[in-house]
Amino acid sequence: MHPFEIKPALLAKHARALVLIHFSIVRFIAGVAFDFLAQWKKERLLSAAAYYNLFAAALMTIPALTKGLPACQRSSEPNG
Repeated sequence: MHPFEIKPALLAKHARALVLIHFSIVRFIAGVAFDFLAQWKKERLLSAAAYYNLFAAALMTIPALTKGLPACQRSSEPNG
């Protein structure tokens, strides 16, 4: 696998939890940024974008937990 190939990296079973977690973090940061912009510019559209980004981040925590907790438990098991 070439290090710059995106498709195999995203489809690897061991990386799914990492992708879900980072997607949630990016959505949260985008939501906070849109919220600050909405407060500064007094724009309702930016406020709606903040709401939907924060809502998507909250929803993405469910699959991130369902994939991440088993992966964390498998990695902390002793070998042997």
